[in-house]
Amino acid sequence: MDRNRKWVPGFAAVLLTLLSHTTSALEVPLDPKVLEGLPQPPTITLQSPKDYIFDPRENIVIHCEAKGKPHPSFSWTRNGTHFDVEKDSKVLMKPGSGTLVIDISGEKAEAYEGTYQCTAHNEHGTAVSNNIVIRQSRSPLWSKERNEAIVVQMGVSLVLQCRPPAGLPPPVIFWMDNNFQRLPLDKRVSQALNGDLYFSNVLPEDTRNDYICYARFPHTQTIQQKQPISVTVLDNSPDGERRPSFMTPLGITSTKMVLRGETLELECIADGLPTPEISWQKDGGGELQSSRMSFYNFKKTLKVSDVNEADAGDYRCTATNKLGTAQHIIKVAVKAAPFWVSAPRNLILAPNETGILTCRVNGEPKPKITWFVNGVPIENAPEDHSRKVDDDTVILSYVQTGSSAVYQCNASNEFGYLLANAFVNVLAEAPRVLTPPNRVYQVITNNPALLHCASFGSPIPTITWFKDSQTSVKNGDPYVIHENGTLEIHVAQPLHSGKYTCIASNNLGIKENHVYLEVKEPTRILKQPEYKDVQRGMSAVFVCKVKHDPSLIPTVIWLKDNGELPDDERFDVDMDSLTIRDVTDEDEGTYTCIQNTTLDQDSASAMLTVVEPTPSPAIVYGNPDPPTDLELTDQTERSVQLTWTPGDEHNSPTQKFLIQYEDLLHQPGVWVNLTDAPGTSTTVQLSLSPYVYYSFRVLALNGVGYSQPSQPSSQYRTNPSAPDENPSDVQGVGTKPGNLVISWTPLTGFLANGPGLEYKVQWRQKDVDEDWSSKTVANVSQFVVSGTPTYVPYEIKVQALNDYGSGPEPEVVIGYSGEDLPLSAPDSVQVMVHNSTLAEVHWEPVSFQSVRGKLQGYKVYFRRIRGLHETEEDTEQQEQVLTFSGNRSEGRLPGLQPYSLYNLTIRVLNIKGEGPPSPSKKFETPEGVPGPPSFLNVVNPGLDSLTLEWGPPMNNNGRLAGYTLKYQPVNNTNELGPVKVINFLANETTITLSNLNSSMLYKFYMSAKTIKGSGPIITEEAFTAMDTTRTQPTVEMGKGPTVPPHPTSPITQSPHPPFHKVPPVGPAFGKVNTSMLEDGAVISWDYFGHHKNVYVEYVVENSKEDWKKELVNGSHWHMIKGLKPGTSYKVRVVARDPADPTVHSTDEVLVAVPAVPSRQVDIATQGWFIGLMCAIALLILVLLIVCFIKRNKGGKYPVKEKEDAHQDPEIQPMKEDDGTFGEYSDTEDHKPLKGSRTPSNGTVRRDESDDSLVDYGEGGDGQFNEDGSFIGQYSGKKEKDTHEGNESSEAPSPVNAMNSFV
Repeated sequence: MDRNRKWVPGFAAVLLTLLSHTTSALEVPLDPKVLEGLPQPPTITLQSPKDYIFDPRENIVIHCEAKGKPHPSFSWTRNGTHFDVEKDSKVLMKPGSGTLVIDISGEKAEAYEGTYQCTAHNEHGTAVSNNIVIRQSRSPLWSKERNEAIVVQMGVSLVLQCRPPAGLPPPVIFWMDNNFQRLPLDKRVSQALNGDLYFSNVLPEDTRNDYICYARFPHTQTIQQKQPISVTVLDNSPDGERRPSFMTPLGITSTKMVLRGETLELECIADGLPTPEISWQKDGGGELQSSRMSFYNFKKTLKVSDVNEADAGDYRCTATNKLGTAQHIIKVAVKAAPFWVSAPRNLILAPNETGILTCRVNGEPKPKITWFVNGVPIENAPEDHSRKVDDDTVILSYVQTGSSAVYQCNASNEFGYLLANAFVNVLAEAPRVLTPPNRVYQVITNNPALLHCASFGSPIPTITWFKDSQTSVKNGDPYVIHENGTLEIHVAQPLHSGKYTCIASNNLGIKENHVYLEVKEPTRILKQPEYKDVQRGMSAVFVCKVKHDPSLIPTVIWLKDNGELPDDERFDVDMDSLTIRDVTDEDEGTYTCIQNTTLDQDSASAMLTVVEPTPSPAIVYGNPDPPTDLELTDQTERSVQLTWTPGDEHNSPTQKFLIQYEDLLHQPGVWVNLTDAPGTSTTVQLSLSPYVYYSFRVLALNGVGYSQPSQPSSQYRTNPSAPDENPSDVQGVGTKPGNLVISWTPLTGFLANGPGLEYKVQWRQKDVDEDWSSKTVANVSQFVVSGTPTYVPYEIKVQALNDYGSGPEPEVVIGYSGEDLPLSAPDSVQVMVHNSTLAEVHWEPVSFQSVRGKLQGYKVYFRRIRGLHETEEDTEQQEQVLTFSGNRSEGRLPGLQPYSLYNLTIRVLNIKGEGPPSPSKKFETPEGVPGPPSFLNVVNPGLDSLTLEWGPPMNNNGRLAGYTLKYQPVNNTNELGPVKVINFLANETTITLSNLNSSMLYKFYMSAKTIKGSGPIITEEAFTAMDTTRTQPTVEMGKGPTVPPHPTSPITQSPHPPFHKVPPVGPAFGKVNTSMLEDGAVISWDYFGHHKNVYVEYVVENSKEDWKKELVNGSHWHMIKGLKPGTSYKVRVVARDPADPTVHSTDEVLVAVPAVPSRQVDIATQGWFIGLMCAIALLILVLLIVCFIKRNKGGKYPVKEKEDAHQDPEIQPMKEDDGTFGEYSDTEDHKPLKGSRTPSNGTVRRDESDDSLVDYGEGGDGQFNEDGSFIGQYSGKKEKDTHEGNESSEAPSPVNAMNSFV
């Protein structure tokens, strides 16, 4: 068909006849609820771009998504033939989608290059995607070449060619040196669009051997480099100055073709000396000033973005230097790939309707248009007499059900193509209104109103409107009905407010929808802000009173000079005013008041001028005068407007007005605060209550105080009415069995709203089908209902009444009738004994009916009858009670006494009291460990013996199996010797220990035991010497510290005093011992008190400073650190109890911290010492050589010499120099503890933890006996294992050796 032919009049008449029967395109509704039920041909919603270059390192993903009803199925073609996805294991089609995912790992990616097209099909038609060309990105290597070194004379032009490999997509070119630094570009040196490097003239500094062209391939992010080019510039015969000439493009003219919408790039690079300047001109267009044009590369490149047909023409570039000019003309032709003028749109037609599809495109050259139906060329599609094709138009006449299809329009020329899908959906659908029902439209008077009635149906529904469901709305003033069904009122008035009904109808049905129009009063500023001249330091007040529709709440915004107000607390914004306090010069300006509502706004402005203050007499501040001229206006049943005239402020601005009222009917003479009003207001709307005789007065408040009250206003009486509210705090509680007391908080006379106030009390049993019982009472706040069942729920209501009616429907409150004592006791009582002190009791809960009240829980009564080893009942034991709240069926009984017989009963508990007890249940507790022996005494000490006496535990907690005695010696440095253990029978209570060392302190640990194990220990200590008195050690300056002799064992658990020597009454502290450190002191003490807070306090002697204190709870010793050497301190130990005001304290002890000795010289580094050691080593070596020679000659040592050299270790006496035990080996081959040595610097080495039980001595390991109690508090060295033999394990310290040597 000739594209340029003209239509003949006959054909035009036929087309006009068809168009008279066509329907406007029916848009597919967006409402998903509508779409769910509509059949719809496929529509492509997502597809990959036409040209798809993929990275071979990643999977190929070709998108194809479509929608339709039913959901479409998908298929693909590749290179024009069917592509069977299921046969290729590397290709996956996403479920419910046509998107392909091709796994090219381990495959040749080239195998999947080609042209792909997606097809989406359902029973109503077929949609197709664009042809998607899939190509692999490529970054080929540079071809191998050998670059010859370039040698040129200074001043000549030069071109370094790049010639990068052809990549896909093309690479980005840049030049760098060996150090990866970009080469500098300027007017003289530039990079062309093809990547070559141009020198308009060369200079000596251009000499270098590392001109390297790099190509970066965007998709693979790889960079290839060309072999370096070496350039040498000679200056022995420099080229002279010359006029410009073009290096590129060559010749006088050249041509350039560009596609519409792309970017045009024109380039001119010239040589010459001096370096030429480049300028551009378009012939016939003058200077290039378009916003789409820009220059690059020092104006050597011109870029024009988003090219159109007007950009075609001749572009002239001119190169100029002082010797002349050169010109080149580039003829630009603009072509165009097809582009849309009007793409075909989807059609929804009803049966027997007519529709038109148009496909209007443009391009250069003019595109060819081809039509397809369901992906098949229209000429090959099944014949359809209702379809007529004319170039870019398809006319569908009198379509029928079942003729739905998808049409494709393909427009193409040599530069590209366009493909569009448009479906024709033949539907027969009854009308549906899409506008939400009962929508409310609000407009301001005299503004247009738009009432929407969006609908859907096939055929397109006809829309008619009615007002208030009666009056038909016709087109014409003031109404306009638009084609889409929207009703417009050009100038809305209050009389247009009301209910509007739109009816959508076609030949398949009718649907109506209701909307509402509210025409509001406009917002208007009645009192505008006025221009102000205000003295500096005074206040400025701008008033902005507004009138607005009562249903719209305005918000006020103040602006200064059309900007926000300063963030300054001097600016105070109220609903109808702006106050600026303490005005400054910066506050001058224009202030604008903007009153906004959700529908409209109004604004007004005024200027503030700040002037110099005029001299004035001293300001006298005072209370404001009372307001005057009180007037009541706008009187209604429940509100009134009060207006007044403010009195003199007396130089202090009014902050607020207080409005009070007097009720002359109920409380005459009593003035009650009603509300406040801002200090700038002179009127207020007051809310009133019925049946009140009101009289009002106003007080003003400024910075000085309140004014006197104004004269009362005229009296205003409100009419009586029914109560607005009911009594509060309604409750129903039974006080005894058979009654229900209903109580409430009565209304005040002010809330009665009228005379004859009464209360209607209503009640009925909950969950019982019976009517409400009621009783009307007056002047009371409770009502008693008698004859009620025991503890049942009741529904209760109390309503206020007066002579003018009833209050609102009261809320229902749940109450309960009176309780009675529970009737029954828990059954099936069982006791499970967990251990000697804990039992668990279980029972069967009582029934709800037998509780006869609100269940509070269960009480378990239990009492110890006697011990299992006793025969008589323990009458002194009190009965114990545990309460378990809630509906429980078990509980635990802690704190039981072992090896005892208990009796137990359980009672249920409600608010009224306890029920009968359950049958008593007896149970026994098993044996436990016994308590500590009642005492441990040491009597008759001898030189080598001690006699011990002890008493049985106060609580055996089982059958006593015997006693365990452990003891060990303590030497003069408080180190512990080996532990010996003796077991005794239960009937033994004394023992004499013999073969003890004389003048030795022994530590004893005694515990009783049952079959469950040993109980807590009791300790004692005694000397074998005749004198057992322990005196406080003295501190001698310069010697090492002495450790506290025997801190009390911290592990004694007995509730009775563990030491027989502790008096039951008397002082809380015993003796205090001290020992010195280089920068501190160790304090230890005996403590017998029960106080929780024990402190060590100290202060410098003769100082007036406060005592410093350190908390030492749970310990009987403490180390004070950080004391100043050479200073004396007073020290005391203090015990305080928050519950006891008495403070216990030891006597003050004077502690002298030794001065720091001068630092000793390390002799190991002295030359004379090193020489002496070398001489001794040489002498020993000579002696060894002599001995070796004598042995070889048969010489022998006398036996006597050997015996003298190796004396019997068992008869060695104790060392007297340091007081440690001598080395010996007993019959059990146990080695006793060695004494610890004190470091020569006078400090005591401590473990990491300051509160360790082994802080004293070098031994870091305390010992524990069988029951876990600690017996190593003297911190002697741990006993060596027997396999270590009798060899001494204590090597002399090198430091000690050095000190002793000097």
